Amino acid sequence: MVNYGFIDYDDDVYFFANSHVLGGFTWTDIKWAFTSGEDANWHPLTWLSLMLDARIFGHGATAPHLINVLFHIANSILVFWLSRQMTGALWRSAVLALLFALHPLHVESVAWVAERKDVLSSFFGLLALLFYIRYAAGDGAPPRSSLVTRRPSLIFALLFFVCSLMSKPMLVTMPFILLLLDFWPLQRFNVSSLGRLLIEKIPFLLLSAAASVVTFIVQQRGGAVSSLAGLSPGLRIENMFISYARYLAKTFWPVNLATPYPPPHYWPVWLVILAVALFAALCLAAVTLRGKFPFAFTGWFWFAGMLVPVIGLVQVGAAAMADRYAYLPLIGIFLIIVWGAGEICAKFQIPREGILLITVFVILACAARAGNQVRFWKDDPALFGHALSVTKNNYVASLDLGFWYAKNGQVSESLRYYGDAVRLSPDNATALYDAANAFAKLGYWDEAIRDYRRSLQIAPNQPDVLNNLGFALAQTKQLSEAANCFQAVLKLEPNSADAHNNLATILFKQGDFQDAAAQFSAAQQLSPADVRFCANLAGTYERLGQTNLAIKYYQQALSLQPDNPQFRAKLQSLGVQPAD
Repeated sequence: MVNYGFIDYDDDVYFFANSHVLGGFTWTDIKWAFTSGEDANWHPLTWLSLMLDARIFGHGATAPHLINVLFHIANSILVFWLSRQMTGALWRSAVLALLFALHPLHVESVAWVAERKDVLSSFFGLLALLFYIRYAAGDGAPPRSSLVTRRPSLIFALLFFVCSLMSKPMLVTMPFILLLLDFWPLQRFNVSSLGRLLIEKIPFLLLSAAASVVTFIVQQRGGAVSSLAGLSPGLRIENMFISYARYLAKTFWPVNLATPYPPPHYWPVWLVILAVALFAALCLAAVTLRGKFPFAFTGWFWFAGMLVPVIGLVQVGAAAMADRYAYLPLIGIFLIIVWGAGEICAKFQIPREGILLITVFVILACAARAGNQVRFWKDDPALFGHALSVTKNNYVASLDLGFWYAKNGQVSESLRYYGDAVRLSPDNATALYDAANAFAKLGYWDEAIRDYRRSLQIAPNQPDVLNNLGFALAQTKQLSEAANCFQAVLKLEPNSADAHNNLATILFKQGDFQDAAAQFSAAQQLSPADVRFCANLAGTYERLGQTNLAIKYYQQALSLQPDNPQFRAKLQSLGVQPAD
């Protein structure tokens, strides 16, 4: 996996096309990390870790992949140590950690560079839990020693919790998780201690609330939070119960894993009823059996509770669910599996050899499936081609696969996937825009204009779309409408040098050389090192008969491209001998 490249699915935003990340570890970039809402997220520590990768190891994909693997190994060790400290069970904790390390559902969090936020947040979150365990272990200590030994542990737990939230706000459910651990295996939970336990969780609760508010605001401003019109509240609730069932199914039978899973248009009523019944039955069983099997109570509600922020009640992005969301929640299910298997083996007196054989088989099966899943992260065609083969109506996979083909020069092939994306999601402005760009590259201007206009109807006032529509209109001699598009771009982005240049080109074709010169001049002033703008301005002044200005800008263009014979010829035609 460390030899794999980047994926054009957020890896550009998080690494290979992010100038702040590639810039290294400068003060300007550090400030950006703490103030940016890039990709509709606020996770400064994730940005800082990726910046360190770029600063130390360069801009290749090997180092980010390797660091993700190392964090996952560290998290697996922390899972083992956490379980060992809480329960005292050596071998059960080892099996728990191996399941965590090798389960196929965890591949997405590790193999995807953009998911550094997942493994990093989990690393700090597990450290916070370890220090909380150390704090809780002082319940029986004398009061004076308690102040010395317990308070630093609680402070470190809070600090690491803050670091976790600043890497990814997945662990906003931490106060709830701590109460579950108080119940089992820490056994601190009883009627008389309830008030004290709740009070000591207040700092964690306040931090969770603050992180939740910040995350919602940033994601809403970034356009990641879907509107209610996009996915109805009823469908969200249905998808929530279906997702719980799907996560459970993929835990025990991890096949047909995909990135991404397409959002649902509807779920059959019978399937929703079954999912709701399963969820309710498992909740009831966990509560009913909490006395005899307390691990089942903690494990189930760890799983169910930790998934709440990402289960889809507030829809973020365009996926119905995601393997990466199960990274830490699966620990709860693994607890039930391992401790439940231990109870069964003890009751039926299964020989140690049999237990070992079953355990080795399960671990090896997980490792084999995980290895198979890793290979799909080799590149975009493998990842999204696999997603299309195991899911239905996956317009996101079609869109991203189309983008990859277009980026790699296979534009005709990209149109096949863009067409699927538009068919499956006809109101998706991005799909229409990307399809229009592909049509434009192939010279199908009428089709490009059609899709640019449809994209603008869905998402008006998009400068890139307006600019490209203007260019397409210019190619079909619709000059007045093209000029209107470029003027609309300049209203949105007055400092767009390209828009000034494009508008000037239209004015030049219309014979309005004076206004064209003004627009070329604005472009040249905004981007003086762009040789195109100097050459265009020089040519316009030449048409206006302003020879001195034409010479000035031809000379400036030649200074930017000293070997350009066209600029030399132009200067010679104007009576100036260029210097060698």
